[in-house]
Amino acid sequence: MKTKKYLEDLKTKSVAELNNELTAAKKELFNLRFQNATNQLENTGRIKEVRRNIARIQTVITQKTNAAE
Repeated sequence: MKTKKYLEDLKTKSVAELNNELTAAKKELFNLRFQNATNQLENTGRIKEVRRNIARIQTVITQKTNAAE
């Protein structure tokens, strides 16, 4: 599955790399919402996918910070 591979990839990254990826995902979500508002977005399912990826990244960050304590 794609999501399992993506999750394993996230778990191998450091917290700093995850924060960079989180920022990039949030920018992508903003751009997708903007395109959707102006009726330029063809694949509206991508918004849902990016939102879930943001949640996955935040979950891994939380796990790593709790494990470090």
